Amino acid sequence: MTRIPVGLSTASVWPQTASTAFTMAADLGFDGVEVMVWADPLSQDVAALRRRSARAGVPVMAVHAPCLLITQRIWSPDPEQRLRRAVEAAQDLDARTVVVHPPFRWQRRYADCFPDLVAELEDRSGVAVAVENMFPVRRGVGGRSMAMSAFKPSIDPTDGGHRHYTLDLSHTSAAHVDAMELAERMGAGLTHVHLADGSGLSKDEHLVPGRGDQPCAHLCESLAERGFQGQVILEISTRRARGSAERTKDLAESLLFARLHLAGPSSDK
Repeated sequence: MTRIPVGLSTASVWPQTASTAFTMAADLGFDGVEVMVWADPLSQDVAALRRRSARAGVPVMAVHAPCLLITQRIWSPDPEQRLRRAVEAAQDLDARTVVVHPPFRWQRRYADCFPDLVAELEDRSGVAVAVENMFPVRRGVGGRSMAMSAFKPSIDPTDGGHRHYTLDLSHTSAAHVDAMELAERMGAGLTHVHLADGSGLSKDEHLVPGRGDQPCAHLCESLAERGFQGQVILEISTRRARGSAERTKDLAESLLFARLHLAGPSSDK
């Protein structure tokens, strides 16, 4: 059985920088990193990322396009240009995947052209543009909880009919979506996984796998059984870690969890 590569998202070390992520990925034995493009200057500088990757001996496996609310001005105020830049960065870094969120509802022109844009970029570059599942905003209205999506056509990227998808288990928890059913809908298009956990709160928790309510172990084992050819990226939150030792412990635990369950179901189950 071919070993499924496991990478570290640079977001997992925030508020430390991408440089720290490269160091920790090398020290802990990750197969590479996914670069989250955001306020960190290194994450925006492709040439500097290439040098840092070479110095650490850690490849860039994926680039996460800047599509958070707080990254709307990075590279360009135009979301189409940001996505194009992310694909170009992936090509320059020899990364096989770009992760992107569905368009926000208010990005009307971008939303209308998004499916064709993604297909065009994939055809031209050979990079997989893997559209990620999201989660709604929940608000109390008249004593009831109402879920509202900020994304078009929805929080479920399979509604857009793309070739490649990213499955994020922290997002399925926040959305109260069955992760295994979503993986089934993604089918052969599931090429990228953000492995994390959640407790069912309506916020993006990114817990260490195994500390929440998501079927992290079951998903990993199912990927191994079906001969998954994609990548698994640990995207956990360590922002509350009390120092580097606790951050290292959480990342090491997450990597061990991924390696154990991506090896397939144990014989005693």
